[in-house]
Amino acid sequence: MALCLLLAFGLHAEGLPAYAKASAGKPVVGAERLGIYLPLLKDKQIGLVVNPSSRIGTTHLVDSLSSLGVCILRIFALEHGFRGQEEAGEKVADSQDTRTGIPILSLYGRKKRPSSEDLAGLDVVVFDIQDVGARFFTYISSLYYIMEACAENGVPLIVLDRPNPNGHYVDGPILDMRLESFIGALPLPIVHGCTVGELALLIKGEYWMKDAGKLDLTVIPCTAYGHKTAYSLPVRPSPNLPDDRSILLYPSICLFEGTSISLGRGTDTPFQLLGHPDMPCDTFWFVPRPTQAAKNPPLQGLTCWGANLRHIPIACLRARTQLDLYWLLEFYRAFPDKSAFFLPNGFFELLAGTYSLRKQIEAGKSEAEIRATWQEDLDFFKEIRLKYLLYPE
Repeated sequence: MALCLLLAFGLHAEGLPAYAKASAGKPVVGAERLGIYLPLLKDKQIGLVVNPSSRIGTTHLVDSLSSLGVCILRIFALEHGFRGQEEAGEKVADSQDTRTGIPILSLYGRKKRPSSEDLAGLDVVVFDIQDVGARFFTYISSLYYIMEACAENGVPLIVLDRPNPNGHYVDGPILDMRLESFIGALPLPIVHGCTVGELALLIKGEYWMKDAGKLDLTVIPCTAYGHKTAYSLPVRPSPNLPDDRSILLYPSICLFEGTSISLGRGTDTPFQLLGHPDMPCDTFWFVPRPTQAAKNPPLQGLTCWGANLRHIPIACLRARTQLDLYWLLEFYRAFPDKSAFFLPNGFFELLAGTYSLRKQIEAGKSEAEIRATWQEDLDFFKEIRLKYLLYPE
Protein backbone atom coordinates (compact mmCIF):
# COMPACT_ATOMS: atom_id res chain seq x y z
CA MET A 1 0.00 0.00 0.00
CA ALA A 2 2.76 2.48 0.92
CA LEU A 3 4.56 1.81 -2.36
CA CYS A 4 1.31 2.31 -4.26
CA LEU A 5 0.80 5.75 -2.71
CA LEU A 6 4.38 6.78 -3.42
CA LEU A 7 3.95 5.89 -7.07
CA ALA A 8 0.65 7.71 -7.23
CA PHE A 9 2.06 10.88 -5.71
CA GLY A 10 5.01 10.85 -8.15
CA LEU A 11 7.70 11.42 -5.53
CA HIS A 12 11.11 12.57 -6.72
CA ALA A 13 14.35 11.34 -5.21
CA GLU A 14 14.64 14.50 -3.10
CA GLY A 15 11.26 13.73 -1.55
CA LEU A 16 9.19 16.50 -3.14
CA PRO A 17 5.93 15.54 -4.85
CA ALA A 18 5.57 16.24 -8.55
CA TYR A 19 2.84 18.85 -8.09
CA ALA A 20 5.22 21.00 -6.04
CA LYS A 21 7.46 21.30 -9.10
CA ALA A 22 4.63 22.17 -11.48
CA SER A 23 3.56 25.70 -10.56
CA ALA A 24 2.62 26.83 -14.05
CA GLY A 25 0.61 25.49 -16.94
CA LYS A 26 -2.76 23.84 -17.27
CA PRO A 27 -3.70 21.34 -14.53
CA VAL A 28 -3.31 17.69 -15.47
CA VAL A 29 -6.09 15.63 -13.92
CA GLY A 30 -5.51 12.22 -12.39
CA ALA A 31 -7.24 10.40 -15.25
CA GLU A 32 -4.69 11.82 -17.70
CA ARG A 33 -1.76 10.31 -15.78
CA LEU A 34 -2.12 6.90 -17.40
CA GLY A 35 1.53 6.02 -16.98
CA ILE A 36 1.08 6.01 -13.20
CA TYR A 37 -2.14 4.08 -12.74
CA LEU A 38 -2.29 1.74 -15.76
CA PRO A 39 0.26 -0.62 -14.13
CA LEU A 40 -2.13 -0.86 -11.16
CA LEU A 41 -4.88 -2.11 -13.53
CA LYS A 42 -2.78 -4.63 -15.44
CA ASP A 43 -4.47 -8.05 -15.59
CA LYS A 44 -7.23 -6.81 -13.25
CA GLN A 45 -11.01 -6.86 -13.57
CA ILE A 46 -12.16 -3.37 -12.66
CA GLY A 47 -15.30 -1.45 -11.80
CA LEU A 48 -15.57 2.20 -12.83
CA VAL A 49 -17.48 4.95 -11.03
CA VAL A 50 -17.83 7.47 -13.85
CA ASN A 51 -20.10 10.05 -15.50
CA PRO A 52 -19.75 12.49 -18.43
CA SER A 53 -17.01 14.42 -16.58
CA SER A 54 -14.80 11.29 -16.58
CA ARG A 55 -12.74 12.18 -19.62
CA ILE A 56 -9.19 12.16 -20.88
CA GLY A 57 -9.27 15.16 -23.17
CA THR A 58 -12.44 14.67 -25.22
CA THR A 59 -12.55 10.87 -24.82
CA HIS A 60 -14.52 9.18 -22.06
CA LEU A 61 -12.45 7.20 -19.58
CA VAL A 62 -14.42 4.06 -20.39
CA ASP A 63 -13.49 4.31 -24.07
CA SER A 64 -9.87 5.21 -23.29
CA LEU A 65 -9.31 2.27 -20.94
CA SER A 66 -11.20 -0.15 -23.18
CA SER A 67 -8.99 0.78 -26.13
CA LEU A 68 -5.93 0.06 -23.98
CA GLY A 69 -7.14 -3.44 -23.18
CA VAL A 70 -8.24 -2.79 -19.58
CA CYS A 71 -10.93 -5.27 -18.51
CA ILE A 72 -13.91 -3.21 -17.31
CA LEU A 73 -16.34 -5.62 -15.70
CA ARG A 74 -19.00 -3.08 -14.75
CA ILE A 75 -19.80 0.62 -14.50
CA PHE A 76 -21.42 2.30 -11.49
CA ALA A 77 -23.71 5.27 -12.21
CA LEU A 78 -24.44 8.02 -9.68
CA GLU A 79 -26.96 10.89 -9.62
CA HIS A 80 -27.62 12.27 -13.14
CA GLY A 81 -26.60 8.93 -14.66
CA PHE A 82 -23.72 7.62 -16.72
CA ARG A 83 -24.42 9.96 -19.63
CA GLY A 84 -25.65 12.75 -17.36
CA GLN A 85 -29.12 13.27 -18.80
CA GLU A 86 -31.15 12.68 -15.63
CA GLU A 87 -32.22 15.78 -13.70
CA ALA A 88 -31.49 16.25 -9.99
CA GLY A 89 -33.35 13.72 -7.85
CA GLU A 90 -34.46 11.56 -10.79
CA LYS A 91 -33.77 7.90 -10.13
CA VAL A 92 -31.19 6.20 -12.33
CA ALA A 93 -31.94 2.72 -13.65
CA ASP A 94 -29.59 -0.21 -14.25
CA SER A 95 -28.74 -0.48 -17.93
CA GLN A 96 -25.97 -1.27 -20.40
CA ASP A 97 -23.50 1.01 -22.15
CA THR A 98 -24.59 0.98 -25.78
CA ARG A 99 -21.07 1.71 -27.01
CA THR A 100 -19.16 -1.01 -25.15
CA GLY A 101 -21.86 -3.38 -23.86
CA ILE A 102 -20.57 -3.03 -20.29
CA PRO A 103 -23.28 -3.46 -17.62
CA ILE A 104 -24.20 -0.25 -15.75
CA LEU A 105 -25.34 -0.59 -12.13
CA SER A 106 -27.19 2.34 -10.57
CA LEU A 107 -26.14 3.78 -7.22
CA TYR A 108 -28.90 6.38 -7.41
CA GLY A 109 -32.09 4.38 -7.40
CA ARG A 110 -33.17 1.65 -5.01
CA LYS A 111 -29.73 1.75 -3.37
CA LYS A 112 -26.97 4.27 -2.82
CA ARG A 113 -24.04 1.95 -2.15
CA PRO A 114 -22.73 -1.13 -3.99
CA SER A 115 -23.60 -4.49 -2.50
CA SER A 116 -21.25 -7.44 -2.06
CA GLU A 117 -22.80 -8.93 -5.20
CA ASP A 118 -22.08 -5.71 -7.14
CA LEU A 119 -18.42 -5.89 -6.16
CA ALA A 120 -18.04 -9.64 -6.68
CA GLY A 121 -15.30 -10.50 -9.15
CA LEU A 122 -13.75 -7.03 -9.08
CA ASP A 123 -10.05 -6.68 -8.35
CA VAL A 124 -10.22 -2.89 -8.02
CA VAL A 125 -12.71 0.00 -8.24
CA VAL A 126 -11.71 3.26 -9.94
CA PHE A 127 -13.52 6.49 -8.99
CA ASP A 128 -13.28 9.38 -11.46
CA ILE A 129 -15.96 12.02 -10.87
CA GLN A 130 -15.76 15.81 -11.06
CA ASP A 131 -16.93 17.44 -7.82
CA VAL A 132 -17.78 21.13 -7.24
CA GLY A 133 -16.73 21.47 -3.60
CA ALA A 134 -20.08 21.74 -1.78
CA ARG A 135 -21.21 19.31 0.92
CA PHE A 136 -24.67 18.85 -0.62
CA PHE A 137 -23.34 17.86 -4.07
CA THR A 138 -24.10 14.14 -3.79
CA TYR A 139 -21.04 12.71 -5.53
CA ILE A 140 -18.99 12.96 -2.31
CA SER A 141 -21.66 11.05 -0.39
CA SER A 142 -21.40 8.36 -3.07
CA LEU A 143 -17.61 8.36 -2.63
CA TYR A 144 -18.06 7.79 1.10
CA TYR A 145 -20.49 4.88 0.59
CA ILE A 146 -18.22 3.31 -2.05
CA MET A 147 -15.23 3.57 0.28
CA GLU A 148 -17.12 1.71 3.00
CA ALA A 149 -18.30 -0.99 0.59
CA CYS A 150 -14.78 -1.50 -0.79
CA ALA A 151 -13.34 -1.75 2.72
CA GLU A 152 -16.00 -4.25 3.79
CA ASN A 153 -15.44 -6.44 0.72
CA GLY A 154 -11.66 -6.15 0.49
CA VAL A 155 -11.68 -4.39 -2.90
CA PRO A 156 -8.96 -1.73 -3.45
CA LEU A 157 -10.10 1.74 -4.47
CA ILE A 158 -8.27 4.12 -6.79
CA VAL A 159 -9.40 7.75 -6.87
CA LEU A 160 -8.41 9.71 -9.97
CA ASP A 161 -8.33 13.24 -8.63
CA ARG A 162 -9.67 16.38 -10.31
CA PRO A 163 -9.44 20.08 -9.33
CA ASN A 164 -12.11 21.61 -7.12
CA PRO A 165 -13.50 24.78 -8.78
CA ASN A 166 -14.54 26.00 -5.32
CA GLY A 167 -11.41 24.73 -3.61
CA HIS A 168 -10.03 28.18 -2.81
CA TYR A 169 -12.01 28.67 0.40
CA VAL A 170 -13.63 26.83 3.31
CA ASP A 171 -16.82 28.14 4.90
CA GLY A 172 -20.21 27.39 6.39
CA PRO A 173 -21.64 25.47 9.33
CA ILE A 174 -20.37 21.96 10.01
CA LEU A 175 -23.03 19.29 9.44
CA ASP A 176 -24.98 18.41 12.58
CA MET A 177 -24.99 14.62 12.24
CA ARG A 178 -28.60 14.50 13.45
CA LEU A 179 -29.31 15.84 9.95
CA GLU A 180 -27.26 13.17 8.17
CA SER A 181 -28.67 12.44 4.70
CA PHE A 182 -27.54 11.79 1.14
CA ILE A 183 -26.99 15.55 0.71
CA GLY A 184 -24.97 15.61 3.90
CA ALA A 185 -23.33 12.35 4.89
CA LEU A 186 -20.15 13.67 6.55
CA PRO A 187 -19.30 16.30 9.22
CA LEU A 188 -18.13 18.84 6.64
CA PRO A 189 -18.82 22.55 6.25
CA ILE A 190 -20.93 23.60 3.27
CA VAL A 191 -17.75 24.54 1.37
CA HIS A 192 -15.09 21.99 2.33
CA GLY A 193 -12.17 23.17 0.18
CA CYS A 194 -11.00 19.64 -0.72
CA THR A 195 -10.65 17.69 -3.93
CA VAL A 196 -12.26 14.25 -3.99
CA GLY A 197 -8.81 12.72 -3.52
CA GLU A 198 -8.14 14.83 -0.44
CA LEU A 199 -11.58 14.01 0.92
CA ALA A 200 -10.98 10.29 0.44
CA LEU A 201 -7.73 10.54 2.40
CA LEU A 202 -9.47 12.57 5.12
CA ILE A 203 -12.40 10.15 5.42
CA LYS A 204 -10.02 7.20 5.78
CA GLY A 205 -7.42 9.00 7.91
CA GLU A 206 -9.93 10.40 10.40
CA TYR A 207 -11.85 7.09 10.61
CA TRP A 208 -15.06 8.69 9.41
CA MET A 209 -15.95 5.36 7.80
CA LYS A 210 -16.37 1.78 8.96
CA ASP A 211 -13.35 -0.48 8.55
CA ALA A 212 -11.15 2.48 7.60
CA GLY A 213 -8.01 0.50 8.35
CA LYS A 214 -9.03 -2.20 5.87
CA LEU A 215 -9.40 0.09 2.87
CA ASP A 216 -6.61 -0.14 0.31
CA LEU A 217 -6.81 3.43 -1.03
CA THR A 218 -4.72 4.98 -3.79
CA VAL A 219 -5.09 8.59 -4.93
CA ILE A 220 -3.72 9.68 -8.31
CA PRO A 221 -3.29 13.44 -7.82
CA CYS A 222 -3.43 16.24 -10.34
CA THR A 223 -0.33 18.15 -11.36
CA ALA A 224 0.11 21.89 -12.00
CA TYR A 225 -2.75 22.57 -9.61
CA GLY A 226 -3.10 24.48 -6.35
CA HIS A 227 -6.17 25.43 -4.36
CA LYS A 228 -6.00 28.98 -5.66
CA THR A 229 -5.84 27.79 -9.29
CA ALA A 230 -8.74 29.15 -11.35
CA TYR A 231 -10.11 26.01 -12.97
CA SER A 232 -12.81 26.05 -15.64
CA LEU A 233 -14.58 22.70 -15.96
CA PRO A 234 -14.46 21.30 -19.51
CA VAL A 235 -17.70 19.34 -18.96
CA ARG A 236 -20.70 20.45 -16.90
CA PRO A 237 -20.68 18.44 -13.64
CA SER A 238 -24.47 18.12 -13.65
CA PRO A 239 -27.26 19.17 -16.05
CA ASN A 240 -28.21 22.24 -14.00
CA LEU A 241 -24.67 23.59 -13.59
CA PRO A 242 -23.99 24.70 -17.16
CA ASP A 243 -21.03 27.07 -16.72
CA ASP A 244 -18.41 28.59 -14.43
CA ARG A 245 -20.76 31.22 -13.00
CA SER A 246 -23.37 28.68 -11.91
CA ILE A 247 -20.67 26.47 -10.35
CA LEU A 248 -19.14 29.35 -8.39
CA LEU A 249 -22.57 30.57 -7.21
CA TYR A 250 -23.79 27.06 -6.38
CA PRO A 251 -22.57 26.74 -2.74
CA SER A 252 -24.41 29.94 -1.76
CA ILE A 253 -27.44 29.75 -4.05
CA CYS A 254 -28.30 26.08 -3.45
CA LEU A 255 -29.72 26.94 -0.03
CA PHE A 256 -32.70 28.44 -1.89
CA GLU A 257 -33.66 24.86 -2.83
CA GLY A 258 -35.13 24.64 0.67
CA THR A 259 -37.32 27.71 0.14
CA SER A 260 -40.23 28.78 -2.07
CA ILE A 261 -37.86 30.81 -4.25
CA SER A 262 -36.97 29.61 -7.76
CA LEU A 263 -33.24 29.58 -8.51
CA GLY A 264 -33.72 29.38 -12.24
CA ARG A 265 -34.34 25.71 -12.85
CA GLY A 266 -36.25 25.56 -16.10
CA THR A 267 -34.25 28.36 -17.71
CA ASP A 268 -30.99 28.46 -19.67
CA THR A 269 -29.13 29.79 -16.63
CA PRO A 270 -30.07 27.81 -13.51
CA PHE A 271 -28.36 28.81 -10.25
CA GLN A 272 -27.93 32.32 -11.66
CA LEU A 273 -31.49 33.64 -11.24
CA LEU A 274 -33.65 34.09 -8.15
CA GLY A 275 -37.35 34.86 -8.14
CA HIS A 276 -40.91 34.25 -7.03
CA PRO A 277 -44.32 35.48 -8.26
CA ASP A 278 -44.92 37.31 -4.96
CA MET A 279 -41.58 39.10 -4.69
CA PRO A 280 -42.05 42.91 -4.62
CA CYS A 281 -39.81 43.60 -7.60
CA ASP A 282 -40.60 45.03 -11.03
CA THR A 283 -37.16 45.27 -12.68
CA PHE A 284 -36.37 41.63 -13.52
CA TRP A 285 -38.45 38.54 -14.18
CA PHE A 286 -38.25 35.05 -15.68
CA VAL A 287 -40.62 32.16 -16.32
CA PRO A 288 -39.49 28.56 -15.56
CA ARG A 289 -40.29 26.15 -18.41
CA PRO A 290 -39.68 22.39 -18.78
CA THR A 291 -36.17 21.66 -20.06
CA GLN A 292 -34.05 18.55 -20.49
CA ALA A 293 -32.31 19.36 -17.20
CA ALA A 294 -35.53 20.25 -15.34
CA LYS A 295 -38.60 18.48 -16.65
CA ASN A 296 -40.92 19.86 -13.94
CA PRO A 297 -39.21 22.95 -12.54
CA PRO A 298 -40.57 24.68 -9.42
CA LEU A 299 -43.01 27.53 -10.21
CA GLN A 300 -43.33 26.24 -13.79
CA GLY A 301 -45.12 28.67 -16.08
CA LEU A 302 -45.30 31.45 -13.47
CA THR A 303 -43.68 34.86 -13.80
CA CYS A 304 -40.99 35.04 -11.14
CA TRP A 305 -39.82 38.49 -10.06
CA GLY A 306 -36.42 38.81 -8.45
CA ALA A 307 -32.71 39.07 -9.15
CA ASN A 308 -30.42 38.38 -12.07
CA LEU A 309 -26.95 37.22 -10.95
CA ARG A 310 -25.64 36.72 -14.49
CA HIS A 311 -24.00 40.13 -14.45
CA ILE A 312 -21.59 39.22 -11.61
CA PRO A 313 -18.09 38.93 -13.14
CA ILE A 314 -16.47 35.50 -12.91
CA ALA A 315 -13.33 37.13 -11.49
CA CYS A 316 -15.36 38.57 -8.60
CA LEU A 317 -16.87 35.19 -7.82
CA ARG A 318 -13.46 33.50 -7.86
CA ALA A 319 -12.11 36.19 -5.52
CA ARG A 320 -14.78 35.41 -2.94
CA THR A 321 -13.50 33.57 0.12
CA GLN A 322 -16.75 32.94 1.96
CA LEU A 323 -20.36 31.93 1.44
CA ASP A 324 -22.58 34.77 0.28
CA LEU A 325 -25.61 34.96 2.59
CA TYR A 326 -26.70 38.36 1.28
CA TRP A 327 -29.30 37.10 -1.18
CA LEU A 328 -30.83 34.63 1.27
CA LEU A 329 -31.20 37.29 3.96
CA GLU A 330 -32.51 39.91 1.54
CA PHE A 331 -35.09 37.62 -0.07
CA TYR A 332 -36.41 36.53 3.31
CA ARG A 333 -36.62 40.16 4.44
CA ALA A 334 -38.56 41.16 1.30
CA PHE A 335 -40.80 38.09 1.00
CA PRO A 336 -44.38 39.09 1.87
CA ASP A 337 -45.48 35.87 3.61
CA LYS A 338 -42.63 34.88 5.92
CA SER A 339 -44.45 31.72 7.00
CA ALA A 340 -44.32 30.41 3.40
CA PHE A 341 -40.69 31.25 2.68
CA PHE A 342 -39.10 28.02 3.95
CA LEU A 343 -40.47 24.72 2.61
CA PRO A 344 -42.33 22.74 5.29
CA ASN A 345 -40.47 19.48 4.50
CA GLY A 346 -37.28 20.40 6.39
CA PHE A 347 -35.16 20.39 3.24
CA PHE A 348 -33.58 23.73 4.16
CA GLU A 349 -32.20 22.22 7.37
CA LEU A 350 -30.75 19.26 5.43
CA LEU A 351 -29.02 21.64 3.01
CA ALA A 352 -27.72 23.97 5.71
CA GLY A 353 -26.70 21.00 7.86
CA THR A 354 -27.91 22.77 10.97
CA TYR A 355 -31.16 23.61 12.72
CA SER A 356 -29.92 27.05 13.71
CA LEU A 357 -29.56 28.87 10.36
CA ARG A 358 -33.29 29.06 9.66
CA LYS A 359 -33.95 30.23 13.21
CA GLN A 360 -31.24 32.88 12.90
CA ILE A 361 -32.71 34.19 9.64
CA GLU A 362 -36.22 34.28 11.11
CA ALA A 363 -34.86 36.14 14.15
CA GLY A 364 -33.36 38.82 11.91
CA LYS A 365 -29.72 38.06 12.75
CA SER A 366 -27.09 39.78 10.63
CA GLU A 367 -24.65 37.91 8.41
CA ALA A 368 -21.82 38.68 10.85
CA GLU A 369 -23.82 37.36 13.79
CA ILE A 370 -24.65 34.17 11.91
CA ARG A 371 -21.04 33.59 10.88
CA ALA A 372 -19.80 33.95 14.43
CA THR A 373 -21.87 30.94 15.53
CA TRP A 374 -20.14 28.49 13.19
CA GLN A 375 -16.58 29.86 13.35
CA GLU A 376 -15.22 27.71 16.18
CA ASP A 377 -16.27 24.43 14.56
CA LEU A 378 -15.09 25.68 11.17
CA ASP A 379 -11.62 26.48 12.54
CA PHE A 380 -11.42 22.96 14.00
CA PHE A 381 -12.28 21.42 10.62
CA LYS A 382 -9.67 23.57 8.89
CA GLU A 383 -6.99 22.11 11.18
CA ILE A 384 -8.06 18.57 10.26
CA ARG A 385 -8.20 19.42 6.56
CA LEU A 386 -4.61 20.66 6.52
CA LYS A 387 -3.32 17.16 7.30
CA TYR A 388 -4.70 15.75 4.05
CA LEU A 389 -4.05 18.47 1.49
CA LEU A 390 -2.24 17.26 -1.62
CA TYR A 391 -1.95 20.68 -3.22
CA PRO A 392 -0.54 24.03 -2.11
CA GLU A 393 -2.88 26.64 -0.65
